[in-house]
Amino acid sequence: MARRKKFDDVNGWLVLDKPVGMTSTQAVARVKRIMHANKAGHAGTLDPLASGLLPVALGEATKTVSFVMDGRKIYRFVVQWGIETDTDDTEGVVVARSDLRPSRDDVLDILDEFTGEIMQVPPAFSAIKIAGERAYDLARDGEEVILEARPIQVHRLDLVDMPDADTAVFDCECGKGTYVRALARDMGRRLGTRGHVVGLRRLLVGPFGEEDMVPMDRLDELAETGEPAAPRGELLAVDTALAEIPEVVVNRDGAARLRRGQGVILRGRDAPTEAGAVAVTCGGDLVAIGEIEGAELRPVRVFNLEG
Repeated sequence: MARRKKFDDVNGWLVLDKPVGMTSTQAVARVKRIMHANKAGHAGTLDPLASGLLPVALGEATKTVSFVMDGRKIYRFVVQWGIETDTDDTEGVVVARSDLRPSRDDVLDILDEFTGEIMQVPPAFSAIKIAGERAYDLARDGEEVILEARPIQVHRLDLVDMPDADTAVFDCECGKGTYVRALARDMGRRLGTRGHVVGLRRLLVGPFGEEDMVPMDRLDELAETGEPAAPRGELLAVDTALAEIPEVVVNRDGAARLRRGQGVILRGRDAPTEAGAVAVTCGGDLVAIGEIEGAELRPVRVFNLEG
């Protein structure tokens, strides 16, 4: 007898509200197990000390991960002044202290300097690769990690609250590759003191926001029913990740060509006039991610979502 398949072909996005203390890898593995899904991945790592929005892609949704990761992100983070650590958060060793504490006006005066396209040196404890090795692995082994400054985009940086002299709360809307820990470090230095992150929560990633988040406790409750379909009711459609790129509608013949890896010639007034990535649908179903080149639509990633 053929061995029964343990997991299923589950397709969609689960927008998890990741709890503090869990790595992103652990979170994905748990979601995959609860959903009885064959394949899973995530769109943007959250550190164990961080909570909030972790988009988990299941099955065919993994083909759309890059479109989510390239989207904007919003974080709320808490900075403690007067202390800098080697990790720029509470997990690290203290490397510098200062008795100086900035006023609200001091903080407000520097926010423009950290908004727009700025240069940022990533934390030594980060996932950036150096000669094939993760920076955090080298740092944990005691090696000196030197990372080059690189451009990042901070769309918005707001001071939300200063509950006491030691603490400030910020909201940051930023682009891919921004390290909030490094913002805390650099703001502390700019203010003549030191700073590190003591609390971090992600509120938005690309098309996914707070209203989409599902707490891990909720998934656990649904899993206790013993019915795989129960937690799967929390999934969002695969094409949710493609909300920010244009849609092109093709007929059945065009969809069949694309699924075979062949191009389709676009004609008529509805044909896109600009080159770039598009989401291709047929009868409301996602067929492929394509690229427009002239009048031709070529498939880049084809989806198997029928049935």
